[in-house]
Amino acid sequence: MVKIVWSDYIQYRATLRGFDLEQIEEILRFSAEKYYDSATSRLVVVGKHNNDLVLIPYEENPDLIMPVTIHVTTRQQVRFRLKTGRFVIYESYKNDLF
Repeated sequence: MVKIVWSDYIQYRATLRGFDLEQIEEILRFSAEKYYDSATSRLVVVGKHNNDLVLIPYEENPDLIMPVTIHVTTRQQVRFRLKTGRFVIYESYKNDLF
């Protein structure tokens, strides 16, 4: 299983915004909604945290995942970023990325 590295910043932001790290980890590992963000050159995962839709930019290599931050978002914002080309659907080179 790929290791998730929690920076002090993501822990601070998650706590400040009332997010649970275990739920964030579940979204990172199991969400099927993944994008490449052409503006930041990062991968992004979208998932539900309680009643909120959240967007989690992250970096990865074969051994670990490093979430950068977490934001509440809307489906409209995700669709807009897809439409404008900022987000590109991320297709993993293997069936199960994590």
